Amino acid sequence: MTGLPWWGDLLLGVGVALLAAWLALVVVLLAVRRRLPDHGWREVLRLLPDVVRLVRRLAADPEVPRAVRWGLVALGAYLVVPVDLVPDFLPVIGWADDAIAVVLVLRWAVRRAGPDAVRRHWPGTDAGLAVLRAAVGLPGGTSPRTDE
Repeated sequence: MTGLPWWGDLLLGVGVALLAAWLALVVVLLAVRRRLPDHGWREVLRLLPDVVRLVRRLAADPEVPRAVRWGLVALGAYLVVPVDLVPDFLPVIGWADDAIAVVLVLRWAVRRAGPDAVRRHWPGTDAGLAVLRAAVGLPGGTSPRTDE
């Protein structure tokens, strides 16, 4: 015990949890940034509509492993459900748990589904696919010309 009243311990615990979540977000962003040396954040954000279509197509493809399909459905449910690990009304940190969940599940799903399934279902350009591959650590993600 810290000698604080119960509400002081609660506030201290919430503060430590928020700090830990913020540090985790910073670590994830730094790790992703290192993998995207040739691509800026604008290119990554432009991929959002293509990534949403990719996720939907992968989740609907019966040739993709069942675990990947269920993982993508669970990610969608997590994003839709209003209860989060960190409430969204908190500035910056409120969206961190969602961003971290999306990055981790997308990375796992794309790697597990395999490059052929990702290429088959990718709705965007080859340059966009190269950026996605670099972001999730798939081979061939260093430049847009690697898939030609």
